[in-house]
Amino acid sequence: MNKYLRQLFTAVVALFVILGLSSTIIMAVRANALNNDPRNTRSLYHQLGAYRGAILASDGTVMAKSEPVNDAFKYLRTYSNGPLYAPVTGFFSINQTADRGLEASRSMLLNGEADSLIWQRAKAMLTGTTNQGASIETSIDPKLQQVAYDQLGTRDGAAVAIEVNTGRILAMVSTPSYDPNKLATHDTKAASQAYNELSAGQNSPLINRATSQLYPPGSTFKIIVASAALETGDYQTDTKIPAGASYTLPGTATQLPNDEAPGDGVNGQISLQEAVAWSSNTAVAQLGVKLGASKVSDMATKLGFGSTITIDGTESTGTPMTATASTFPSDPTDDKLALASIGQGDTTATPLQMAMVAQAIANNGKLMQPTLVDRVRAADLTVLSQTKPQTMANAFSKDSVDKLTTMMESVVSEANPQLAIDGIKVAAKTGTAQIGIDNSAIDGWVIGFAPADDPQIAVAVLVHNTDVHGSLAAGPIMRAMMQEALQQ
Repeated sequence: MNKYLRQLFTAVVALFVILGLSSTIIMAVRANALNNDPRNTRSLYHQLGAYRGAILASDGTVMAKSEPVNDAFKYLRTYSNGPLYAPVTGFFSINQTADRGLEASRSMLLNGEADSLIWQRAKAMLTGTTNQGASIETSIDPKLQQVAYDQLGTRDGAAVAIEVNTGRILAMVSTPSYDPNKLATHDTKAASQAYNELSAGQNSPLINRATSQLYPPGSTFKIIVASAALETGDYQTDTKIPAGASYTLPGTATQLPNDEAPGDGVNGQISLQEAVAWSSNTAVAQLGVKLGASKVSDMATKLGFGSTITIDGTESTGTPMTATASTFPSDPTDDKLALASIGQGDTTATPLQMAMVAQAIANNGKLMQPTLVDRVRAADLTVLSQTKPQTMANAFSKDSVDKLTTMMESVVSEANPQLAIDGIKVAAKTGTAQIGIDNSAIDGWVIGFAPADDPQIAVAVLVHNTDVHGSLAAGPIMRAMMQEALQQ
């Protein structure tokens, strides 16, 4: 009898252990997954019924806030000047809840559920008041954001501006954009229709072109090849390198020409500085092949290529906001290396990545972690967290920085005087990447920083699928952004 009782007791204990483990898995391990499951209507009502905190620009401009409404969800998320700030805020929808942008990366803080807000939740429970989420104060400069947005207009493209010494993102624009208010409506049918329309196709305006779309960077990548050359110690700004009117890609019959005659050099030779200033395809392609894929790839890697870049948030605050990893080909043949060295072929980059390249040069070779959030405040205005500048890499020496700056200044003073700003030295590199069937279209680029002798702002602009060179398509946008930033 005792034997059977012991077996029964053991079985009951085992069942309790299994019950405890399953409860722990459901309540702790799988809690986030279950809360985020769109089939969990209880969680949906809980999230939509929360008083989410505001998302603010650097001057206090409200980009997103929750307003009380007379329906089952209690609060409606609203976005002021929604299309302008959509790449930053993302949206909070009845169908997708917190989707992309800061709405997703800081969702736990915004809805008041983050661990750091436990005392605020307890206080609200004890006093019978509404628990309010934290507010997110961003680094976005509304005037600069507006200038970039207006300048891009109806074109497909992106613009990013970064504060040189800190990595703070001052502007991040993606066009075409969308109005998050159409997705935030509590009319489920209207929200679903809006989402389906906006998300359809490869050119969806929901795609943040500044961070989530890869483009051939064209001649802006030549700065990275020049950096790799300078870091070897074998090259100076006046070092002569092979150029010529055309270059036969190794192992092929394909001819690579230059866009402008000065890029041909004299008697088949050109200085490194003139090669950058006049964007010589023949010179930089040959330089890339001579340096070898390893040296060029190593420099690109130091500057962020090959890695997904986290812009904001952690798993504990929501779904991190990241930038797609930019690419440089692994172990390419010499013909592909030549093309990759001039930003064509298998080389691709996000506009944010190329803004980071300009930022690193402007910051004495120090690549900073890009950030969007300056600080987070609880509803009682106490500061919960404050972002501090972080260095990602020391990409190159001060000597190389000085030479790169000189070369980038010559891009403006010699080849593109229309990019000059009165009284301010501008350092830049333009890019014209061929895309489409038979290379029939262009991705127009420019990267740069100013003032060149005391850098404050680094900028990258992309205009996709245009029909003019980057200096003409993207150049004026960069110039306008720099003027706005430096006059403040």
